[in-house]
Amino acid sequence: MTKLAIVANIHANPDRIDLVKAELEKLLPITRAEQGCLQYDLHRDNDHPAHFMVFENWESRELWQRHMNAPHLAAYLQATDGAVAQFTLNEMTHIG
Repeated sequence: MTKLAIVANIHANPDRIDLVKAELEKLLPITRAEQGCLQYDLHRDNDHPAHFMVFENWESRELWQRHMNAPHLAAYLQATDGAVAQFTLNEMTHIG
């Protein structure tokens, strides 16, 4: 089984930074307890406080997909609807 790394970049609208941060923080303990989650870390850009980055490692893409369909992720998306200016996600494979 190939492990999967995820890099998610979230740029909050300037007036919604605190909301996005709080909602992202709610995901930490729930996601870390999910089957297949090896690492789930939230970061914030030191120079651009509206920019958050989540770095994830999963046992497999299938288990990550299960996470993507989990109720707590749907709740995050609903709570932050209209609060995120930009979102990018990269699926990565560790090569060394």
